[in-house]
Amino acid sequence: MNSGSNTLVHEKRAVEITNISPFGFWLLAGGKEYFIDYNDYPVFKNASIRQIAEATADIEGNLHWTSLDADIELDALDTPEVYPLEYK
Repeated sequence: MNSGSNTLVHEKRAVEITNISPFGFWLLAGGKEYFIDYNDYPVFKNASIRQIAEATADIEGNLHWTSLDADIELDALDTPEVYPLEYK
């Protein structure tokens, strides 16, 4: 007899905003700290502290801000040269 479940569980990783400045914010995820510059990610420039603090991350390392409809992959922060910020 086989027991168990075929249900896919979506796990979330802990994300913490450690500091916010007029130039951007620092985010702790996956044991690493990242700086999100408003010049690189302008969606956050006029966001409230609450909106920035509502960051979540899935098990694959995708960061998401629901109220801002914004997403960033951790891999894009680790290797920005692979992910151009402007489409050419």
